[in-house]
Amino acid sequence: MTGWGPLLRLALRRDRIVLSAWISGIVLTVVSTASSYDRLYPTEADRAPIAATARTGALRAITGPAFDLTTVGGLTAWRIAGLGAVLAALMSLLLITRHTRAEEDAGRTELLGAAAVGRYAVPAAAFLVAGAANLAIAVLSAAGLALVGLPVAGSVALGAAIASAGLVFAAVALVTAQVASVGRAASGTAGALLALAYLVRALGDSGPSWLSWFSPIGWAQQVRAFSGERWWVFALPVLLAAALVAVAAALLPRRDVGAGLRAQRPGPAGGRIGTPLALAWRLQRGVLLGWTAGYVLVGVAVGAVARDVGDLLGDGQQATDLIDRLGGGADAVRTYLSLTVGLLGLVGAAYAMQAVLRARAEESAQRAEPVLAAGTDRLRWAGAHVLVAAAGSAWLLLVAGLALGAVHGLRTGDPGQIGTLTGATLAQLPAVWVLGALAAALAGAVPRLVAAAWGVLGVCLLLGQVGQLLSLPGWLLDASPFQHSGSAPLHTPAATPLVVLVAVAVVLAAIGAAGLRRRDIG
Repeated sequence: MTGWGPLLRLALRRDRIVLSAWISGIVLTVVSTASSYDRLYPTEADRAPIAATARTGALRAITGPAFDLTTVGGLTAWRIAGLGAVLAALMSLLLITRHTRAEEDAGRTELLGAAAVGRYAVPAAAFLVAGAANLAIAVLSAAGLALVGLPVAGSVALGAAIASAGLVFAAVALVTAQVASVGRAASGTAGALLALAYLVRALGDSGPSWLSWFSPIGWAQQVRAFSGERWWVFALPVLLAAALVAVAAALLPRRDVGAGLRAQRPGPAGGRIGTPLALAWRLQRGVLLGWTAGYVLVGVAVGAVARDVGDLLGDGQQATDLIDRLGGGADAVRTYLSLTVGLLGLVGAAYAMQAVLRARAEESAQRAEPVLAAGTDRLRWAGAHVLVAAAGSAWLLLVAGLALGAVHGLRTGDPGQIGTLTGATLAQLPAVWVLGALAAALAGAVPRLVAAAWGVLGVCLLLGQVGQLLSLPGWLLDASPFQHSGSAPLHTPAATPLVVLVAVAVVLAAIGAAGLRRRDIG
C-alpha cells in the first residue's frame, strides 16, 4: 500500500473535471426529478393515476417496482432509484478501469512500480476515488432532496442506495481489471455485467420478484426509500463489494503488470487487414455490437409503454402545463416519444465521440506510430475512425427507430409508426455528427483538451432534459445542436437547420484534420 496517498491525490486532480460532471449530473437528475413531481402532482389525488398505471409489467421492467406512489418521495424513488444506480455504477467502473488497467496499458504503472510504490497502491487509490465520488453523490443527493422538502430518512436512503450500486460495480471493475487482457476488455466485461444486472432486475420486477434480489440494481430499489426504509438491505452491497475487493486483492499477485489472468487470443498467422478502414472496423466492431443490442432493447421497451404514457401523466392541469411547456400541446404520447428520441440522439453522440476518440487512444498507446510508419497516410488512418463513428451512429439511430416504431405500431395497430419513428431518430443524426466532429477537432488540433468534448455533451444533456422545464432563455437552449434537430415525431423537422448542422460537422472535422497534419503523433 506504500504510496497510495500521492496516487489518490493525483487521481483526484486528473479527474476533477470529469468527476464534477458525473456527480453534478447524477445529483441534478435526482433532485430535479423530485422537484418536478412536487410541482406536477402536489396532492395525493393528482398522484392516483400514476399508481394505477405503474402496475403494468412493461413499465415495471423499465422503472422498477412501485412501493408507495401516494407521496412525492415514493414517486421519486420509483422513477429514479434504478436509473441513478445505473449511472453511478457506470461512472464507477469507468473510473476504476481508467486508473488501473488503462494506466497499465499505457506503461505508466510499470514506471510507478519501479519507485517506492506498493503493488496494491494503484488499485487502492482507484477504489478510494470511486468511493469518494459515490459518497459525494449520496450526500449531495440526500441534501438536495431534503431541501426540496422530502423526509430526511427517505432522502438519505435514496442517496445511499444509488451510491451503493456504484460501490459494487467499482469492486466488479477491480476484479475484471485482473482477469481481462487489456483495459477495453476490462471495462467491457464490467459493462456487460452491469447490463446483465439491469436485465435480471427487469425480469424480476416484471415477472418472478425473487429474481430482483440477484441484482445490485434491484437492491437499490428494494431499500424502499420513502416507503418504509429497509436499512438492512445495505448489508448486501457492502458485503458483496468487500468480497469482490478481496477477490481482486488475491488475483493481483497472480498476474504480470500489463497482462491479465485471461490471456489475449493471438491473431491469425496471415494478415487480413489491408486498409485503415478495415483496421478501424476490426477495432470497433465489438463495441458497436454491444451498443446495437442496447439500442434495440431501449427501442422495444419504450415502444411497449408509449401508448400508456397519457394514463401515466393523468389529465390534471399540472400534466397539461408540463406537456405545453415541452411543446406538445395535448399530445402526451408524441411528446413522450419526442423526448425519448432526443435522448437516444444524445446517447448516440456519446457513442460517436467514443468511436472518434479511439484513434486518440491508439495514438496514446503508441499503436498508431507503427501503422503510420508502414506508409499509411495519417489522415486516412484517423479518417477511418471518424467514418466508422459516423456510420455507426447512423446505424444505432436506425435500429432504435425501427425497434421503437415496430413495437409502438404493433400496440397501436398503426404500421406507419415504423417509418415515422425511424425518420424521427435519424433526424437527430446531424446533431450527433456535430459532437462527434467536435471530438475529432479537439483530438486533431489540441489533443490535451479532448475531455472538454465530454463536458459539452454533459451540457447538452442538461439543456435537453431540464432546460425547458426550468424556463431557461432561448439563446442558452440554442447552444445545443440538438435544439435544432426538431422535435419529431411531435413536429416535422425543418431541412435548413439539419443541413447547417451537417456543414458545421464538416468544418469541425476539417479543423481536426488540419491540426493532425501539422502536429507530432503522440
